[in-house]
Amino acid sequence: MDKKRLVVCVTGATGEIYGYRLLLAASKISEVETYVVLTKDAENLLKYELGKSRADIEELADHFYDEKDFFAPISSGSFRVDATIVAPCSMKTLAAISTGYADNLVVRAASVALKERWPLILLPRETPLSIIHLESMLKVARAGGTIMPPLPPLYQRKETITELADLTVGRILNMIGIKTSLHKEWKAEGY
Repeated sequence: MDKKRLVVCVTGATGEIYGYRLLLAASKISEVETYVVLTKDAENLLKYELGKSRADIEELADHFYDEKDFFAPISSGSFRVDATIVAPCSMKTLAAISTGYADNLVVRAASVALKERWPLILLPRETPLSIIHLESMLKVARAGGTIMPPLPPLYQRKETITELADLTVGRILNMIGIKTSLHKEWKAEGY
C-alpha cells in the first residue's frame, strides 16, 4: 500500500499547537508520509507557545524543508501529494496564497495544490476578521481550497486545550480520508 503524502506547513500565527499535534498524530500513522515546512516566525512562536523547537518538528517529519527551499519536491506539481495543510495559517500567508505571491515554500506548495486541484486546507488564526481577511479566504475557497478556522466542537466536552486541538486534527485527517481515534462522529447521547 502506498503511503499518503501530506504536506504540512506551519506558519507564524498563534495556534502552533495545531501544526504540532497534526504532525504528532501523522507520525504515528504508518500509512502517512509527511513533508514539512516551518517558517522562521513559526519557529519563534512554537518555542513561545509550546516550548518546542525546530528540532522537535524535524523529528516528527519524514521530510523537512527550509521555507526558502524552492528545489524541494513539494514545489512542483510533478511531485504528487494527497493534501497540503497550513496549520496554523497566518494572515500574511493567506494573503500570499490568495494572490499567488509565492515568495516562500509554504505559499508555493499551496499554489501547487490549487493549480493541481489537490486538497488544500488552511487553518487561519485571526480574530476579529477584517473584510480583507474574508475576501482572501473567499478567493482561496473559490480556487478550491478549504478554509477551516480551528474552532473546536465544544459539545465533545473536552477539558484541555490539547484535547480540543486533537479534535480539530482528527477532523482534518478524516477530511482527507485518514481514519483516527481523534475524530469523533456526532452522537446526540444523553439528550
